[in-house]
Amino acid sequence: MIQLPPVLNRPPSAIQWGTRTYVMGILNVTPDSFSGDGLSSSESHQETIDNAIAQAVAFVEQGADIIDIGGESTRPNSEVVDGETERRRIVEVIREVRNALPKTVISVDTYRSKTADAALNAGADWINDIWGFKHDTDLPRVSAEANCPVVLMHNGRNRPRLNKDDGAGGYYGYFEYVDLIGEVKAELIESVDIAKKAGVKPENIVVDVGIGFGKTAPQNIELLKNLSALCQLEFPMLLGTSRKGFIGQYLGGLPADQRVEGTMATSILGIQSGVDILRVHDVQETVRAARIADLIVR
Repeated sequence: MIQLPPVLNRPPSAIQWGTRTYVMGILNVTPDSFSGDGLSSSESHQETIDNAIAQAVAFVEQGADIIDIGGESTRPNSEVVDGETERRRIVEVIREVRNALPKTVISVDTYRSKTADAALNAGADWINDIWGFKHDTDLPRVSAEANCPVVLMHNGRNRPRLNKDDGAGGYYGYFEYVDLIGEVKAELIESVDIAKKAGVKPENIVVDVGIGFGKTAPQNIELLKNLSALCQLEFPMLLGTSRKGFIGQYLGGLPADQRVEGTMATSILGIQSGVDILRVHDVQETVRAARIADLIVR
């Protein structure tokens, strides 16, 4: 059981891993989300906040357990924004979503320590780091001092690229692995060790294999086939396949908003393999599917 620290005046809550699948709704405060659901840069600041609150509330009404708020797109070849821009996009949104949803777990999707610190002060509960504590060396300290849960994702985008077909029309690039499953597992363990050495409690650690992050379309499939082995890391696992490019590629080039069924297939198989959290854009569909899967699997 993971104990969530109290935030502001919100009472602490608890998640009992293994009892059911938890659903994390994606709230992108970005104008360039790959999935097409990011809040538009053409909106006024107040409109962005209002729309973010409405989306978060809708997610919770549909059954989401966690709201993951991010201010920088992390799709392949996306524009990197500076930390100040990221904080300007999300900190007030987090504060207002916290006020609207005092009992809902809020995660901040960032790899920057200053953004994480500001988000936690605004009411976030979790930190979701796509670089698994390997980008900003101060983020482990911030996480440990806050005593907050952290999601440590494997990211292979800093690996060598080879001039080979990636199975997705060059969308991912070809990333070199000798032993994909073994290397992803070993590098996740490295992230866990970084967290522990900084003082992050083991019960506050969640891992994520990083589908789409430095993996080709076939490599994503291989990871999904071997999730059960990776779930043996003895930490809760988050799976994020929602609307991702490899699904569209294998379905004949479908755009992001038509990848719901493919996402459901990967999510249900993920539950069967032992995944604990599904990070998704389509919350209602995922919650309904997960409830049935849990009846069978759990």
